[in-house]
Amino acid sequence: MEYQILFANTKTASRSLGQLPPDKVNRILRSVASELLSQASFLLAENQKDLARMDPANPSYDRLQLTPDRLKGIAQDLENVASLTSPLGEVLLDKTQANGLKISKVRVPLGVVGVIYEARPNVTFDVFALCFKTGNACLLKGGSDAEFSNLAIVSLLHQVLELHGVPSEVVQLLPVDRTATEALLQAVDYVDVLIPRGSQSLIHYVRENARVLVIETGAGIVHTYFDETADLVKGQAIIQNAKTRRVSVCNALDCLILHHSRLPHLPVLVSPLAQAQVELFADAPAFEALQGFYPPELLQPATEEHFGTEFLSLKLALKTVENLPEALAHIAQYSSRHSEAILSEDPDHIETFLNTVDAAAVFANASTAFTDGAQFGLGAEIGISTQKLHARGPMGLEELTSYKWVVRGEGQVRA
Repeated sequence: MEYQILFANTKTASRSLGQLPPDKVNRILRSVASELLSQASFLLAENQKDLARMDPANPSYDRLQLTPDRLKGIAQDLENVASLTSPLGEVLLDKTQANGLKISKVRVPLGVVGVIYEARPNVTFDVFALCFKTGNACLLKGGSDAEFSNLAIVSLLHQVLELHGVPSEVVQLLPVDRTATEALLQAVDYVDVLIPRGSQSLIHYVRENARVLVIETGAGIVHTYFDETADLVKGQAIIQNAKTRRVSVCNALDCLILHHSRLPHLPVLVSPLAQAQVELFADAPAFEALQGFYPPELLQPATEEHFGTEFLSLKLALKTVENLPEALAHIAQYSSRHSEAILSEDPDHIETFLNTVDAAAVFANASTAFTDGAQFGLGAEIGISTQKLHARGPMGLEELTSYKWVVRGEGQVRA
């Protein structure tokens, strides 16, 4: 009953959001960005309490950590969202029927969005910003690893909302215990959509147990194919960036696929990875090509389990193929349909890859690190959807809306 009251309050508060003028919404988002920077010391101190409970070797440590630069980046994302045009009220279709009925199809909020996520406190800001901009209330269920960080962030959000006369219930942080998760999964009368964001096991659990509609944001098992025509200098930089920029994020590279003719170039291609202490799991041809050229303590023979693994750490699988069809087949077998890339100077290979690979984002001659709402010009993202209905890829403002049919008449009745 306790959760039902909380959920009901959020649902009621959500209706007030549709009455907010766009300029007030944007002022509030900018106020949050400003207050974030003003309270940076407090946020970092609370985040440090969470970090102190986690082993720095844990792949989630990097996701959990807030830094002054990361807070500045979050503030900039909030400013970016404020500067975007709201999709609410956009007329997607407008027509007049023969009987005089005027019919339009108009973008509207989803309503109440529930988000279940793990050790990523920046998600708290992202979800609020995108939901608030699109007239959605949000129920946040963060993980216990980020409890102090999330409590501090939501406290800040409530301060700003109350200062501007907006009900603080439009964003609610649920307790970290399991009962809150179970209640949210069953909240069909109060929550319009659930978005899990985190590990594959979390996403699977939500999908299997929720009665509320789920938009699935999948794990990133990411491949890059280096073909027989690929530029070595470009490839070296792209592969290093995709693997090492931030190893704990879902767009990080997990498997490098190499055309067999490029095996002589493999030591040069992966040399920056050795400097970054990346452990390689190489199939037999790649392993042989790297022996004597790559630190032996960082070079291991690949087993089947290394393919189709999201490492979230300084680890990378290597697969050698005979041709593009074999590379495509490998990706089709092991991909999580998140982000996939080809490095090639052959226009036909590039187009075949882009048109054939089934993934939310496909790249040619660019790092998969760009799979990100801010990088795609969406301001921020609420997650990266790997499903195909309603939303796919980085989910920004439009993906947090639905539509309704508006019908205007002058007394028409149906025969």
